[in-house]
Amino acid sequence: MTAIDGLLPHVPPTATTRPQRIALLSFPGVRAFDISVITEVWGSDRTLRGVPPFELHRPAADPHTPIPLRGGLTLTPDRPLTWLDDLTPADLVLVPGIEDPDADLPAPVLDALRRAHTAGIPVASLCAGAFVLARAGLLDGRRAVTHWHLARTLATRHPNVQVEPDALFVEDTGVWTSAGTAAGIDLCLHLVRTAHGAEAAASIARAMVTAPFRTGTQAQFIEHPTPRADRDADALAAVRAHALAHLDEPHTVASLAARAGMSPRSFARHFQATTGTTPLHWLIGQRVAAAQKLLELTDHPLPEVARRAGFGSEVTMRQHFASHLATSPRDYRNAFRHPAGNSPIAP
Repeated sequence: MTAIDGLLPHVPPTATTRPQRIALLSFPGVRAFDISVITEVWGSDRTLRGVPPFELHRPAADPHTPIPLRGGLTLTPDRPLTWLDDLTPADLVLVPGIEDPDADLPAPVLDALRRAHTAGIPVASLCAGAFVLARAGLLDGRRAVTHWHLARTLATRHPNVQVEPDALFVEDTGVWTSAGTAAGIDLCLHLVRTAHGAEAAASIARAMVTAPFRTGTQAQFIEHPTPRADRDADALAAVRAHALAHLDEPHTVASLAARAGMSPRSFARHFQATTGTTPLHWLIGQRVAAAQKLLELTDHPLPEVARRAGFGSEVTMRQHFASHLATSPRDYRNAFRHPAGNSPIAP
């Protein structure tokens, strides 16, 4: 299992399975944007679109007092922190970003985080929420990310944390962290994808009008300092669109470079600068995502899924599923296959 592709416990969306319980940890100083992202992903009923049901709760030290947010907004808790200690607790605890990494944090919040982690509940933070996890001691000896502007501060204040300066999100033994703002959306969708499948995440992304798939290793901050760089980015976007429309065809750096009108070396350099990843890594990620969707929504045999996704053989597809998702295509289909007649879109 790679650090960015660890799987959450899967909760199959059947009529007899309880909804996945999500805990949005609520305390003074949290960012309204991150709360909105979490609520948009897990707080809307999209079961008619094939998305499994969720229960989103807002535990707080004082569940009876609204929490003021920046901009004149308020957050209303609905559970005490002790709810996380119940016999049927949350399946995932989310820590929103905080406005001020230097602010004092309530001891009951830090204690609740430690207990949840000790109980084996996956914990994830958005943006500067990594400082909360670090203050609770959950990031000691682990890889973590935060907003690029705060990465050095996190590393300085918490030297036992292995801060990754560029990634959008990472996972290390059940603890997730994400970079700033939009990267929080990427992590939330990834958490849905790993728990409920690619189509569930894609359906939520469509409703949010956002990109359904950005890998955690993609760079946070990409500059376009000149008009020439912008023209190159347009050419590369056209190449990526062509590759996505023809995933079943063989593609190499040389063939993609020729379509962009560049040399292979120049193409690879500009691709990395524009997307934050290499052409090969990007292509494999897109093929894995395409195979996931085919496994969820069709009855095609595995060799045909491999062919349509561009892997060439079932063996190659199986190898990439093992390295990216820590599972096999067959097991993935068994876990995430939509029942016949209940698919959100036609095969």
